[in-house]
Amino acid sequence: MNDRSQDRTDVPRIDATFPARAIPAIMPVARGTLVLLGGATTVDGRAFTSFLELSNAHSGGRIVGLTVASAMPGESASFWRATFRQAGVARVEIPEFDRKSPAVDERVASMLREADGIFLGGGDQVTLVATLSGTRSAQAIKERYREGGVICGTSAGAAALSTLSMAGGEIDREGNLVAQYIGPGLGLLGYDAIIDTHFSQRRRLQRLFFVVAGNTELLGMGIDEDTALIVRGDVGEVVGAGGVTFVDGRDTVRFDNADDLETGRQLTLSHLRVGIVGTRYHLNLRERELHELVVGEASPHRRRA
Repeated sequence: MNDRSQDRTDVPRIDATFPARAIPAIMPVARGTLVLLGGATTVDGRAFTSFLELSNAHSGGRIVGLTVASAMPGESASFWRATFRQAGVARVEIPEFDRKSPAVDERVASMLREADGIFLGGGDQVTLVATLSGTRSAQAIKERYREGGVICGTSAGAAALSTLSMAGGEIDREGNLVAQYIGPGLGLLGYDAIIDTHFSQRRRLQRLFFVVAGNTELLGMGIDEDTALIVRGDVGEVVGAGGVTFVDGRDTVRFDNADDLETGRQLTLSHLRVGIVGTRYHLNLRERELHELVVGEASPHRRRA
């Protein structure tokens, strides 16, 4: 995920707090499945192959992808076509997209409506959202999700699927701090959730702390590389090589200085709820807790008083 959003002026900064009433807590009931990949997926890894299985891609299912998040969408499309074919997928289409052309938009939207699996590639989530928002193609993605389609995003593609998306807040290659932004997402994943990717590998826990400290109603979720959070209804299952970290500040934070940070000052914060969900375990998004605890499922690993 390339966070090139420091030059953006059309999305709010981190110091713009989003009141809970402005963020829909729960999306309308959808029959589909979201596959949120943390990036750097391996072609034969459990995270990526889960998407293929859910889409029936090895049995003739049709995959339609978009690489508009990439700075080089054509090269990215070629890479993903090769990746899908290497994985044994015969029916994969990654069309060029131009939001300024109604004819192109409608053609791509028609393809998306007929897809068994929709794939959003990585790059810059701000670019992805800005490119698709308000188009017929974006509406087609939401329709397929409501109807039961499988929607997969990797890296920026995953980060863009929540109601709000985040970018920036890290040191760039020149050693400069990139301004942190929170802006709109595509809105398929509700629950006041916001997604970060490449999480453990790029040491992004501090970044997620900043976001949740300034917007305590948000549920922050950090997905590791080569890992997927597969969301059906209220529950997400973790599969792949890593885990999913969740950060919850709703009704827990006792003190934070997120609103008055100055250059050179560090975040001071007390009482965030932080958890890690490992492979084959589940996160209940509504309850913001391990699903195994919510339903009282017996576990040999549970700590007892």
